Amino acid sequence: MRVECVDLNSDIGEGFGPWTIGDGTDAQIMALITSANIATGFHAGDPNIMRRMVELARQHGVGVGAHPAFRDLVGFGRRYITAPAAELVNDIVYQLGALREFARLSGSALQHVKPHGALYMQAARDEELSRALVQALQRIEPTLHLFCMEASITCRVARELGQPVVREFYGDRDYDLSGSIVFTRRVGALDPQAVARRVVRACVEGKVKTVDGPDIQIDFESICIHSDTPGALTLIQAARDALQAAGVPVRPLPEVMSARRAALRA
Repeated sequence: MRVECVDLNSDIGEGFGPWTIGDGTDAQIMALITSANIATGFHAGDPNIMRRMVELARQHGVGVGAHPAFRDLVGFGRRYITAPAAELVNDIVYQLGALREFARLSGSALQHVKPHGALYMQAARDEELSRALVQALQRIEPTLHLFCMEASITCRVARELGQPVVREFYGDRDYDLSGSIVFTRRVGALDPQAVARRVVRACVEGKVKTVDGPDIQIDFESICIHSDTPGALTLIQAARDALQAAGVPVRPLPEVMSARRAALRA
């Protein structure tokens, strides 16, 4: 189905101390997005960055999300770590709680949680981890939106247990025939107009071309473009401009979810 309006999210605050990741354009990106996935210290971020990002999000009216990861600063959270599901969920709760307090300190509230990198991909195919995560969220934040791919175990389990789900489309990642993104530790420079066309096609036609050749159907409420992708600011701006030209407005997540519910009832 055609997406009538869409949320736009990006991973934000992925520096550490004096170091920055990507173009170092968090403030400029924040002005273009509607949901921010703020790094919570395990793959990137630190308390000072977290507080700045939360306050910046509040200034721009951007939804605040926790972006927990494997404990992997060296690998930027894109290396897999073997650990029991309960241990990984404890790490997620720890990170989520830290950002929640910074949100409270700024007068905001958490809107969503989105695991990062390898943790996101592991949960997508690991039912034990996804179920443990969603059960923990049901106890501590039952109204928190969980960002995930539609073609993931995480999405299925969250729907089964009644946790609000936001399905993502990745504008700067390739897809395979299963509907999963092709995970990579490093992404090269992308053509902004090609990314923009891909995003608009996904919204208007509900399709994306796969690395295997054929198109697949895709449905989502939010578009993600990573802030560490080279030229991320240009990519996000090009996508926004193209969506506006195509008559697909970028809106805050609550408006998008309300519009989606209305469309399903119609």
